Amino acid sequence: MQVMKWSVIALAVAAGTTQMAVASSQSESKGFIEDSSLNLHNKNYFFHRDFRNNSSDRQNYRNEWAHGISTTFESGFTEGTVGFGVDAHGMLGLKLDSGKGTTGTGLLPQGSDGRADDDYSYAGGAVKLRVSNTVLKYGDLMPTAPVFATGTARLFPGSATGFQLLSSEIEGLNIDAGHFTAIRDGSASTNSDGEITLAYGGTATKTADYIGGSYAVNDNLSVSLYGSELEDIWRQYYSNVNYTIPFSDTQSLNLDFNIYRTTDKGNANAGEIDTTAFSMAAAYSIGAHKITLAHQRINGDEAFDYIAMDGGNAGDSIFLNNSVQYSDFNGANEKSWQLRYDLNMAEFGVPGLSFMARYITGSDVDGTKADPNGPYAGLGGEDGKEWERDLEVKYVVQEGAAKDLSFRVRHATWRANNDMAGFGSGGATALDEVRLITEYPLDIL
Repeated sequence: MQVMKWSVIALAVAAGTTQMAVASSQSESKGFIEDSSLNLHNKNYFFHRDFRNNSSDRQNYRNEWAHGISTTFESGFTEGTVGFGVDAHGMLGLKLDSGKGTTGTGLLPQGSDGRADDDYSYAGGAVKLRVSNTVLKYGDLMPTAPVFATGTARLFPGSATGFQLLSSEIEGLNIDAGHFTAIRDGSASTNSDGEITLAYGGTATKTADYIGGSYAVNDNLSVSLYGSELEDIWRQYYSNVNYTIPFSDTQSLNLDFNIYRTTDKGNANAGEIDTTAFSMAAAYSIGAHKITLAHQRINGDEAFDYIAMDGGNAGDSIFLNNSVQYSDFNGANEKSWQLRYDLNMAEFGVPGLSFMARYITGSDVDGTKADPNGPYAGLGGEDGKEWERDLEVKYVVQEGAAKDLSFRVRHATWRANNDMAGFGSGGATALDEVRLITEYPLDIL
């Protein structure tokens, strides 16, 4: 997208030539080695998904256990007007348990025989330069923009190959822009040249471009705006408003609004797309308790879609409130509601321990009017309904040698009618899921 590419260049030039509103990070650089960091992260992941009503010729359940070790190095920047640096990461995944009939969790890549690999590894890196408070990177990156974010839900974070510009020249304003040509799943694939594909449509594109940013109006109000283009697939725009109203030191109300607008572009390789998706949430906090009510709608005859990782796992490019552990509640014309409760046990003398429970129900899915020649045809009948219940317990060690060691148990129950079979793994309309996740981050430098 020429306009977007030129906008990225213009931002970089402007950042280096205009008067800055905040102190320059580059002028305060201590050096390539002095500002560097090295982190080691261990992640142990057990994943069990039980398909409650699959037919005998389909997979009854997925069950795998894996351990991941990731090392991340981030250098500082050389001193001077323009600073240079490098980032690098290495990942090693180990199979602890898996069977030929229980693969597909996304934790482990599969060999040609359909079995999960005993181990796998890959490495990546990027070069970077900084002028003032603007950083330009190229290489294997992990963008987090609402319109292009790699996945973090499995053993390792996903990554994408391309350019990224990050700028914070004006106080409170953060600019993020990128141009990417390939993508890699963090667990289910070690291919660094994976195609950029859609999570639900499956259509691939050669390039993805985006530009946008967020602005903190004050301590309680922030806004963001992004635009993206997938070559010959779509143009997508995103906006968010987040506002917190404090009532006292222990009480507050947070209001959050997200909206996406997606239309087909160029050759429209994913067919006709004309979708507006939005969600709004109100979260009331009082002491240790937080209650959240959220509503989400998909206005359009196609399901709301976003980027997938190379191994098939969904990415994180969906900043909608009702995108939860299993379902995204993103069917064509779907309306969904969520009620959530969070409890922080620090208020009761157990810091680091927290609980979460939520229930989401969706209805009015009608996928029968989608472009018959596009990939969303048949994704959802004319009266789709679904619900999901999630429970989570998490504990983070607060001090001592095991500080920051965390244990998390996540349980999900999803049920749907037959009109939602296209959204379930393997065509399922009922499943239960358990995830046990242990993480231990360690700062070496």
